[in-house]
Parts: sequence; structure tokens; C-alpha cells
Amino acid sequence: MYKKLTLAIYYGIFYNLPHSRFASFTRALRVWYISKILNLMPYDKNSFVEYGVYLSNGKHMKIGYNCHINENVFIQGGYIGNNVMIAPNVSLLSTSHNYKNTEIPMIHQGETPPNPPIIADDVWLGRNVVVMPGIKIGTGSIIAAGAVVTKNVAPFSIMGGVPAKLIKYRK
Repeated sequence: MYKKLTLAIYYGIFYNLPHSRFASFTRALRVWYISKILNLMPYDKNSFVEYGVYLSNGKHMKIGYNCHINENVFIQGGYIGNNVMIAPNVSLLSTSHNYKNTEIPMIHQGETPPNPPIIADDVWLGRNVVVMPGIKIGTGSIIAAGAVVTKNVAPFSIMGGVPAKLIKYRK
């Protein structure tokens, strides 16, 4: 009950606070609430979370130190490392729809069990990136804007496209 109430307060108040361009203190308020009340991340004055960041029900989710999460990010679940940059409109998915039985409409087949993605330290997810359930993105990787990540990403990779493919290595 407490978790549902704290999430309701997040979505009713903190989710909708203005962008920090208009009121710089709002990013600190959101980080304070997400860290101290929802316990999804450590409190860190260098982290920021902009407006419209969807945190699902808070299960299967942890966010590290010094993370920058921009507006309209959808986090269904995920384990996010330290020093991660997430651009606007990114989606981290942890479930999908079942679809194997062609005799039953897909809408009635339910969802897969949660399989949150893992985003390692020092990763940059560009604007509009989609990370599918169960994906691991290695340390120091960059995912280009608009990419759909359907396979694990090796450390220090630069990936782009739909589906995301290796562009080059940073090292």
C-alpha cells in the first residue's frame, strides 16, 4: 500500500513538475523523491531527472550515481549503472506480449515475465532509443538516436540503426 501511495504522489506531483530550464530546482526535487522516498537510486546532487519520466511500478529497477535522465523517458524496468546519460523519449522495456498461440488473439495471451535490461556504467543512450527486454548494454557504449537494441551490446561499442548494428568501437 505504501509503495502504491508513494508512486501515486510521484505521478501526481513530481512527474509533472516543469522542465529544469524553467525552474532549476525541479530536477533536484525529482531526484530527492526518487532516491529518498521511492528508493530507486542513491541521492546524488549530480544526477538529474526531468519531467515526464515514467518509472512503471518501481519493481525490477535501480538507477546509479550521476545519471542524467531527460524528459519523456519510459522505464518499464531496468538496472542502470553509474554515469549514464539517457536522452529524451528513450524506452527501456522489461516485458513483451505473448504471441505464440495463433488460435488465441494476442491480446488475450498475456505478457512475458519481467526481464529488465541492464545498462552498464558510462553509457549514452541517444534520443528515441528503444532497448528491448533482457538486453545488456556494455560499459562505455553509445547507442545512436533512433536505434532499437535487440541484441546485447559489447563494451565500448557505438551502435545505431533498426535493429541496432555495430558502427565502430570506441577503443
